[in-house]
Amino acid sequence: MAYWSHRRRFRDLSEQEIIALAISSEEDDGRIYRSYAEYLRADYPQTAAIFDEMAEEEDTHRQELIRLHQARFGNVIPLIRREHVAGFYARKPVWLSKQLSLESIRAEAAAMERNAEQFYLRAAAHTSDAATRKLLGDLAAAESGHTRSAEGMMQDHLQSDAAETEELTAKRQFLLTWVQPGLAGLMDGSVSTLAPIFATAFATQDTWTTFLVGLAASVGAGISMGFTEAASDDGTLSGRGSPVKRGIAAGVMTTLGGLGHALPYLIPHFTTATIIAIAVVFIELWAIAWIQNKYMDTPFFRAAFQVVLGGALVFAAGIIIGSG
Repeated sequence: MAYWSHRRRFRDLSEQEIIALAISSEEDDGRIYRSYAEYLRADYPQTAAIFDEMAEEEDTHRQELIRLHQARFGNVIPLIRREHVAGFYARKPVWLSKQLSLESIRAEAAAMERNAEQFYLRAAAHTSDAATRKLLGDLAAAESGHTRSAEGMMQDHLQSDAAETEELTAKRQFLLTWVQPGLAGLMDGSVSTLAPIFATAFATQDTWTTFLVGLAASVGAGISMGFTEAASDDGTLSGRGSPVKRGIAAGVMTTLGGLGHALPYLIPHFTTATIIAIAVVFIELWAIAWIQNKYMDTPFFRAAFQVVLGGALVFAAGIIIGSG
């Protein structure tokens, strides 16, 4: 029988089980917030301090619930967790926080509080004991106000200078992890595949053969570039972020850079395909110059000159070799 069939429905839980579920949920949330704080502390100390305070609030909620359970049911708390209840909201594994951006972690925390509020509202409606209903209602109100409380903590901890510093750090991390390797891949894929593709095109005058060569060159370059980027630096000392993310960015953009001027050769008419491919090359080169200008602060005309000159030389080499 499937695991899911063994899960309890929320409406079938006893009041003791609901309180026990609330206790384990508050304990889990406190641990998650502390994990967020620990992960963010080095680069985003102000936001880490916010999550420290949120974890302390979860501890307070848990303690209130334990006192209620002791008063009503004694010291033995049943073991029941979110995953034991059908249709109950689940938390993402803590290790996924290392794959999330700063804004994504903040958004995940806000979603956690909204889910907790809904749980306490349902739990309060499920109980007939006045004291229990009051506490659960109070906790629902607390979770509802937790977002506003977090905003207040943001104002306390994220003063203008600190907020600016954290945003700059996040931008720098985005550039190092995604933009820089992606740009390097796009340049490599766009430029390095020019010679083999156009050499094949002018040597064979066969669009399908040219496409196959372009596809092989693009995919091969993408795989090579991706593995090279991932293996070159684990990000621990350089701070460039996850090698997997960097490898994906470099590999995918390298492949796309080569496929851009290989795909036109799916058109069976050689002259038409070649004209479109040449137009795509110029679009790719100008796009690279634009990205360098926008994200790397390289003056546009200098970036354009460097990229277009390099691309033109490789393009010319491909035509000369293919026509020889």
